[in-house]
Amino acid sequence: MLLSVVLQAVAGSVLGYVGAAIGAGIVALAAAIGIGKIGKAAMEGIARQPEAAGNIRTSMIIIGALVEGVCLFGVIVCLLVVLLK
Repeated sequence: MLLSVVLQAVAGSVLGYVGAAIGAGIVALAAAIGIGKIGKAAMEGIARQPEAAGNIRTSMIIIGALVEGVCLFGVIVCLLVVLLK
């Protein structure tokens, strides 16, 4: 409810377009940083325990998918600001 009110308040204005573009960029940048940290931690874990590489890789893929899902949700919310007029 509150999200739809906020989206309708800023949709169609120049400030809404600028905010949506900046928000989408921040969301994508944050997801890239998060996935980079996941990859770094996984590589360190595999280097320390090579026998656990399969389990670490599986966990890394699942967590990466969750981060991408949150990123996609954030970008869609930013695009809704542009599309709702």
